[in-house]
This record gives sequence, C-alpha cells and structure tokens, in this order.
Amino acid sequence: MELLAPVGNLSMLRAAVDSGCNAVYFGIKGLNMRDRANNFAIEEIKKVVDFCHKNNVKAYCCVNVIIYENELNKLDEVLKALKEAGIDAVICWDMAVVKKCNELCIDIHLSTQASVSNSEAAKLWKIFGVKRIILARECKLEDIKEIKEKIDVEVEVFVHGARCISLSGRCFMSEELFDKSANRGECLQPCRREFKVVDEEEKQMKMNNNFIMSAKDLCALPLLDKIIGLGVDSIKIEGRNRRADYVSKVVSVYRKAIDAIKSKKFTKELIDSLMEELKSIYNKDFSSGYFVDYPHHERCDVYGSKSTMEKMQLGKVDNFYNEKMVAELKIESYGFKKGDKLGFLGNKTGYHEQVIEELKDYDENDIEETEKGKVVTVKLDKKVRKNDEVYLIKKR
Repeated sequence: MELLAPVGNLSMLRAAVDSGCNAVYFGIKGLNMRDRANNFAIEEIKKVVDFCHKNNVKAYCCVNVIIYENELNKLDEVLKALKEAGIDAVICWDMAVVKKCNELCIDIHLSTQASVSNSEAAKLWKIFGVKRIILARECKLEDIKEIKEKIDVEVEVFVHGARCISLSGRCFMSEELFDKSANRGECLQPCRREFKVVDEEEKQMKMNNNFIMSAKDLCALPLLDKIIGLGVDSIKIEGRNRRADYVSKVVSVYRKAIDAIKSKKFTKELIDSLMEELKSIYNKDFSSGYFVDYPHHERCDVYGSKSTMEKMQLGKVDNFYNEKMVAELKIESYGFKKGDKLGFLGNKTGYHEQVIEELKDYDENDIEETEKGKVVTVKLDKKVRKNDEVYLIKKR
C-alpha cells in the first residue's frame, strides 16, 4: 500500500519522507494545479528526485493543467527534464501531455481532473498508455471495489485534504470572478467566502450558515481499513498549499493507521486518538466525502481553520551544537516556559516537534521560562539548523 504525500518545497519534502511516506508528488512552476503553491523550478527537479530515491521514496510530478498551444515547447522542456531526472511518473490528463509522456516512455498517472468514475473509462485510458487511474472523488466504496475488480490498471484514491465544491470537475468560478482559472492552478477559492442572497431590488438576506460553498475537508481515516481492503494501490493526501508541519502530522497519522491495519490493531481507540491529532492542525472540519453516502450539507461554518492547536512564531534558531544536541534560540516575539511544545521548521530539518524539558539562559543557568528579547538554549532529540523557524504550539 503506497502512502502518497504532497510536497511544495524542500521543508515539506523532508517532512514527508521523515514521516513515512512511500511516494511524493510535486509541481513545476507554471504547469500544475497548485500554481500559487511553492512549486519547484526545472533546475531543482534532479535534486528532488535524487533525494527521494536515496530514501527509497518514489517521485511523481504534476503536469495536470490544460495545456495551451503556445505552451507546447515549454511542455517539451519540462517533460525532458523530468525524464532526465528519473521521475517515476507524471500526473496529467491533457492528451498532449499523455502523448508526449508515451513518446518519452514516462509512466502516466491519470489525474482526478479526468473524472474517471467507471471501469469502461479506465479501460479506454489504459489504451492510451495510462498506468494508474486517480479516481474521481465522487466514487463510493462500492464503485471503487467494482472498478478495481474489472480493470488491470493501478488505482489511487484521495483520502485526506481540501474538497472543492466542484468535486473532480473543472470549476470556472474563480476565472469568472477574477480571471484566475482553477484549471490553470490559479484558483483564488472564492467558494470559501461568505455569501448572501440578494434579490432584484438589492434586498439582502444573510443565511444561518452563509459559507454555503465551502466544503468540509475530506478525512477517510475512520474508513481506511475498508479502503485498503478494496485493493487500491495508493492512498493520497492533498495539501501542496499547506506547510511542512501539516505534511508531517497528516503523513505520520496515516502511516500509523496503515501500520495498525497491517498488524490488525486498527481499533476504535486508536482511530479516536489519531483523529485528535488530525484536528490539531489546519482543517475546515471533516467529512467522509462520497465514500459512504452523498455528503448533503457538509459545509464548513467558518473562514479558515478549525484546528484545536495554533502555532505562534517565536523566532529562529541562532545555532545548533551537535555534540550536545542543543539549539540556541533568539526569542523575537512571545515567551515560553519549560514544558511547552516547540516546533522547528526548515528546508533540511523538515519539521520537528518537541516538548521542552531542559531550558537554559545565555549563561547556561537552568530557568523555568523566558521572554521576548532573550537568548536561550534548549535540549532537543533531533538535529535542527541555523535559521530554522521556531514556533510555540499551544491550544486555541
């Protein structure tokens, strides 16, 4: 069972790998469905793929936008760079990309944008050289089971992350309102705003919950044993617009769940515990999506996150002493005390969380707490790096 994680920058990449993913997917600037995310430049592809392969992790690249005529040369450049870097597969659905991947002998994973929701469509795409189908998000468990039984193609399903009100379809709302096309990775997510009913005389009515197009996030963790039991080849986490701390938490939770299912220890108690972990990071409340039933009225009721925990930036790491496993911090904003949990985020560090049990001032005296403007040292279990961002993690 492949656990597939989202990556938008180097810190997310390291966090995903450290947290136990089997594969990552990322985008190239200008040609993917998360154009506002921190995508990689062509020059970085080899570095990303080499890092993945060194850690026994597969690397997939998203080229999953509509390709315009004037971009065919750019597409050739990107695909050749991916081929030379040793990419494991390209995620796409535009037939120009499919054709060129076949010419270059690059494995093709068909994007959920193609909205494949039945076995006949999957069989047709196999004729076009597709190795894996990322199924439409509208598929129920029964649909996935039947499709998997009827086709000889790998099947991948989304199990966690943001749900678009347009589902696996191709939304035009952002383009209509702001000339920023969702089908080009530029979506400004106007659907997540509050809406009012306005009649022809400009009379307004504010609804009880006016986030009527802001869908709750998908979370299939409680159903994961059933999904894995269907024989799917890969489960996918959405989140290339998130950060390394998000990737670290979600990937580690799903890794724990997969391992528990393998060892027949996927109990209700474990599920409840893992769900609390998921609630601690960015979310818009959770829904099981279409896996079991049509998600009637499963809309978020706030703008932004409903996470139970929040992160407040304290400052940065000034130095790290390897022999002592001690980080020197300059506190630039809020103070903290011994027993608090800190998070460390950086390109080479990825993301690391730890409860601070040893806190010293600049003169190496033991202290119980510190405040803005102070320089302190903390003992850590994992190496961090100079200039890594430091966060205080606390309940909302």
